[in-house]
Amino acid sequence: MPGPLGQYALVVRDLGSAFVAAVLGAGERQLTRAPLTAALIADWPGDAAADALAMRFNGALHALARRGDDPMLGALYATRTGDFDTVIGDAMAAADGFIADWMQQPPQTNEVGRAGAVMAALMTLRGLYDLPVELLELGASAGLNLNLGHYAYDLGGVRVGRSDSPVRIAPEWRGSPPVARPVEIVATRGVDLRPLAAADHQARERLMAYVWADEPERAERLRHALAIASDVPPQIACDDILRWLPAELARPPANGVCRVVIHTMALQYCSPATRAAVTEAMATTDYPLARIGFEWTDARDAVHLTLTTYPDGIVRHLATCHAYGHWIDWHG
Repeated sequence: MPGPLGQYALVVRDLGSAFVAAVLGAGERQLTRAPLTAALIADWPGDAAADALAMRFNGALHALARRGDDPMLGALYATRTGDFDTVIGDAMAAADGFIADWMQQPPQTNEVGRAGAVMAALMTLRGLYDLPVELLELGASAGLNLNLGHYAYDLGGVRVGRSDSPVRIAPEWRGSPPVARPVEIVATRGVDLRPLAAADHQARERLMAYVWADEPERAERLRHALAIASDVPPQIACDDILRWLPAELARPPANGVCRVVIHTMALQYCSPATRAAVTEAMATTDYPLARIGFEWTDARDAVHLTLTTYPDGIVRHLATCHAYGHWIDWHG
């Protein structure tokens, strides 16, 4: 049975990246050449799939290629052809410590493609609560999705957002288009245990390394989103969700504003106790509140976009989505 890298290579191939699948496959076959990385994977204390261990490995290899210290690895990533086992095996042997260190930090994708799904959910919410919104993001990373009001969208032919924005989000849309409604964002704040500053070079490189190397359009969109975030820095607290969220929710929102808690591929890295505490904290409010989640199902067989409103606690499964937002199967 394949290990975590080989298992996720099959998933990645189904998601459309033959190159990343080849990188992960070669990485698994060459693990004996990188004893520190091999030991880290073998002794991983948590759920390798939920902790995205394979994506951490792929990010580390991409970071090495982007640094330019290994010409053969750089050429492999530039052309996406070659002797994967030899080149990746040599890179793993030479940079074993770097790879193992990189993998101990949680992924920082901060994929802005997911903002398309969040925007569609916000338009749906406007039909339920006809109010402007205040966004609170859990696991915000660099806060790029908190800046979703600065992007342009084509959601099944529904064009919303800032038409002149260099960040254009147009997922493949399946099903009926969402109902176009105005989304007015009056305030944004987020929290992360390890927030990244968009203006910091190392932070930008870490985010770029998590973009699949065979998706240049996605990388270009990220570059534009980082430039916007450098000019309009999102407000992100360096804190734990269990401290930050109850404190935020205890503070009444401005009159005539609906507070919205959003999280995109973030709660999978939290413990079951933390996820339960988030739900409990939101269920105890007595003002207009909503929650938008873009997360794997418990079985990790699909990514669901959900909208929950409070105080009624009704959960709406709005869409099934590609993990990075490439396509959205809209249920409405």
